[in-house]
Amino acid sequence: MDKDSKKNLEIILQEVAKEFNLEIHSLDLFTNQNPVIIKITIRKTCGQDVSLDDCSRFNNPAYEVIENSNFLKCSYVLEISSQGVSDELTSERDFKTFKGFPVNVELNQRNSQIKILSGLLYEKSKDYLAINIKGKIKKIPFNEVLKISLCTIKD
Repeated sequence: MDKDSKKNLEIILQEVAKEFNLEIHSLDLFTNQNPVIIKITIRKTCGQDVSLDDCSRFNNPAYEVIENSNFLKCSYVLEISSQGVSDELTSERDFKTFKGFPVNVELNQRNSQIKILSGLLYEKSKDYLAINIKGKIKKIPFNEVLKISLCTIKD
């Protein structure tokens, strides 16, 4: 399958996904496998979690679209999955869920270098992020924060 065919397949799959209030996050073709593996990662347009039922409901319509498209002329396996949980914290829900968990906070320094602070997620307000670093609460203004990610605890 060439790039144009893949892009066209993704476009028609997006149309089907809309009917289920879903969108295609990614479409991957593993042509080095026998049979070829088509992996479609979906997400809900409303931002809620994707359930196993969502994947199951989307499976048959996606299969029909692929079959009717005639883009693939070989046998394949279709996999429908969700994005899963990201290590990066971005939503209010993430900050509430992972309060007390270890995080790495990437900071943008004035000299254009990146500094990373590690600690336990303590609090998020509209103006700052607070992390607990060895028992001391450090408040970091959001204009200095580049990225907040879950990490593992290091001694």
